Amino acid sequence: MAKDKLPVTAAIRQLRQHKVPFTGHLYAYEEKGGTAASSRELGVPEHQVIKTLIMENEKGSPLVVLMHGDRQVSTKELARILGVKTITPCPPDTANRHSGYLVGGTSPLGTRRAMPVYIEKTILDLPKIYLNGGKRGFLVEIEPRWLLSLLSAQVVEVGIS
Repeated sequence: MAKDKLPVTAAIRQLRQHKVPFTGHLYAYEEKGGTAASSRELGVPEHQVIKTLIMENEKGSPLVVLMHGDRQVSTKELARILGVKTITPCPPDTANRHSGYLVGGTSPLGTRRAMPVYIEKTILDLPKIYLNGGKRGFLVEIEPRWLLSLLSAQVVEVGIS
């Protein structure tokens, strides 16, 4: 694939539909490399690479959590905030089914099914973030404020180092 030819995913279609300015970045995807590999490939801080995590509560209701690449989610704190018993990460097959994307290429944009989205508060302090564009090896650079309106994201403080 030519470097200047970006994939047109559901995430990209949503960004274009809402006239959100973005820059696409292709990189060599590394299986199980996570945000450390993508930040290294793009030469950006891992803190600015945002993970899209598909999780479920104890009833199996899915939700999306956006977290800095170099931080973890306190699922106990998130469950407390949401007033549920537990929040757990979905197994890859379940996450793929909920989002319509393959794990490693999951974007919070253009998901197959509408899910509530929770964004770590400190992400909004960054001038630019790198978010999965809906395909493995493809990130989009955008201003984080767009996620609040595009996804009706709720701001939470659930990050742990």
